[in-house]
Amino acid sequence: MRINSFKITICKSGLEVSALGLGCMGLTFGYGPATNEADAIALIQKAVALGVTFFDTVEAYSQGGNEELLGIALKPYRDKVVITTKFGFKNGNSSQGLDSSPERIRTVAETSLKHLQTDVIDLFYQHRVDPNIPIEDVAGTVQELIKEGKVKHFGLSEAGVQTIRKAHAVQP
Repeated sequence: MRINSFKITICKSGLEVSALGLGCMGLTFGYGPATNEADAIALIQKAVALGVTFFDTVEAYSQGGNEELLGIALKPYRDKVVITTKFGFKNGNSSQGLDSSPERIRTVAETSLKHLQTDVIDLFYQHRVDPNIPIEDVAGTVQELIKEGKVKHFGLSEAGVQTIRKAHAVQP
């Protein structure tokens, strides 16, 4: 059975993805040593062959190494997949604390585009809410990136209802 026979639409944006996605963290970060690059690429490409269209990464997984791996693996399939990545940590390192300043968001977007070997990030979301930066500023910065054609959709991770409402008022 192919996975893509089961699809979901993310919110009202019309962004359609396979019901099962592949979170790529464990390939380079968090669960022991990194997977051999050739094996990781083969796994990602097998997921595409099985119908997975939703792939998740973040700059903080191996300071861009996970994004680079995904960029290599998905380059031949770029028009058939949805790539998500996140921002929100100082220097792309979760142990250094949060940083969702507009400058950092822009830096992450530019760097992620290079790592992922793409001209647009399909879904760009804040990894953790940064209490030091108004969510309206975060949403406004991502809105600018959307207008510039560098990002298609904006999302939030681990945000409460009020935070989501405030962000949505700026950038749905």
